[in-house]
Amino acid sequence: MLVYYHSGGFVIGDLESHDGVYRLLTNGAGCVTVAVDYRLAPEAKFPAAVDDCYAATRWVSENAAQLNADPNRLAVGGDSAGGNLAAVISILARDRKTPKIRFQLLIYPATDITCSAPSHKTNTEYILTPADIRWFMGHYLRSDDDKRNPLASPLFTASFNGLPPALIIAAEHDTLRDEAEAYAERLTIAGVATRYICAAGMVHGFLQMRGIVPDAQIATEEIARALG
Repeated sequence: MLVYYHSGGFVIGDLESHDGVYRLLTNGAGCVTVAVDYRLAPEAKFPAAVDDCYAATRWVSENAAQLNADPNRLAVGGDSAGGNLAAVISILARDRKTPKIRFQLLIYPATDITCSAPSHKTNTEYILTPADIRWFMGHYLRSDDDKRNPLASPLFTASFNGLPPALIIAAEHDTLRDEAEAYAERLTIAGVATRYICAAGMVHGFLQMRGIVPDAQIATEEIARALG
């Protein structure tokens, strides 16, 4: 089963905005998908989304039987802010020793909220701009001190040992591209089985462009197959 956290910069997005994504992953991977409607900023600032997503994931694991799912085959996933949350929940589950997560699917994840990766300076024109990120983080974070908190920026985690295998998807023309690659490298160095794919020609949010951009449809289908 897959527990999925939607994108939206921790400020926007909901179950309806990503319904098509959930269905495509469910059908393509042959899994039960549980979508988490976590609290959003600015009404609920960091770490409210983390707390909600961890609680939901633990509940899903403990109630897998009534969901007709296998608790021993639990994956977490998300795109953008949701990818951030999937990475963070994987870390929390390892540290707290529950639930047992078998796989993490991180789709153009935000892993370094300090925005220090080179692509924040080179990929500034499409969909998610540096100004957009500053706006989202201004609502989500309580202060600048949160930027280096591993529960907000999982790239700052002290140890990557023992984390679940990962599939990390980046987009060539995405502001977040280099931090996704850096996260894949840190996992690989720690001995975590990690597959990193940079989708050529794609921009941030391409999962939502399936009906418009043929390559986005192809890439999303590949993600579902890999998850399966």
